[in-house]
Amino acid sequence: MQLIVGAGAVGSALARDLADAGEPVRLVTRSGSGPTHPLIERVAADAADVVAVRRAAEGATVVYNAANPVYHRWPELWPPIAKALLAAASENDAVLAITGNLYVYGPVDRPMTEDMPLAAPTVKGKVRVRMWQEALASGVKVFEARGSDYISLKYSLLEMALPAMRSGKTARLPAPLDIPHTFTYTGDMSRTMIALAQDPRAWGKAWHVPSAPAMTIRELLTRTAQAAGLPSPKLGTYPFAMIRAAGLWDKFAREYIEMSYQFKRPFEMDSSLVTRTFGVVHTPVDEALRATVASVPVAA
Repeated sequence: MQLIVGAGAVGSALARDLADAGEPVRLVTRSGSGPTHPLIERVAADAADVVAVRRAAEGATVVYNAANPVYHRWPELWPPIAKALLAAASENDAVLAITGNLYVYGPVDRPMTEDMPLAAPTVKGKVRVRMWQEALASGVKVFEARGSDYISLKYSLLEMALPAMRSGKTARLPAPLDIPHTFTYTGDMSRTMIALAQDPRAWGKAWHVPSAPAMTIRELLTRTAQAAGLPSPKLGTYPFAMIRAAGLWDKFAREYIEMSYQFKRPFEMDSSLVTRTFGVVHTPVDEALRATVASVPVAA
């Protein structure tokens, strides 16, 4: 049995992929939600509750951390979740597979590689650095799979843009449209984590998930429109002054401001190491986009 905590884009993909491969899965969310499958057991529990998570993890060989706490409360919510999952993995001698991101590096001036310093200057980046360092120091069999912004319809630029694109309106985004940026398909995040969880060479290290060469937001959304059978999108951006003003009352806008450095200059991730080491490759972009836009039906 394998335990997954969190049923967002990555957690749901993990649950489906494992179950489709014949692996029993226990999926923990606060509400007991998640994909339905004969091999997926959905459990309602608080991921920060050490006792509840330990109980859910009994017999697990892998514990997947795919949790996604409320964005503006990371410093408060992440530490107890990380502690609970570390305890569960340790008690079961299970591999702890952490869904990571690129916040740990902070602003950079070259493509990101796994050996770069963890120099995050942001609040959220420092939270992720501390989580990873504590996991490494725990003695648990652990690895972290780091991806960039997702090709997904949850918490992504596609989620922001697609409703307007489908209705023929201008999709306005809080980021420049023509700066290269790496995007990671959530299906590739899932496949990579599953592969690395079974390979001791991965443990004790962080790995970048195979991702397509960097592209601009304009290119990503143009290709999304093609995948969805839509006309070329009409795109616009919100002035940063407007975003900053919105941050006075909107929690997400306020948190986005802190991380906006990722969109102001090229933001590229080098994922060649995981491909060379494990032979895992990224899904072709257009295939990933077709699968993503087809996963949610058009509203009537």
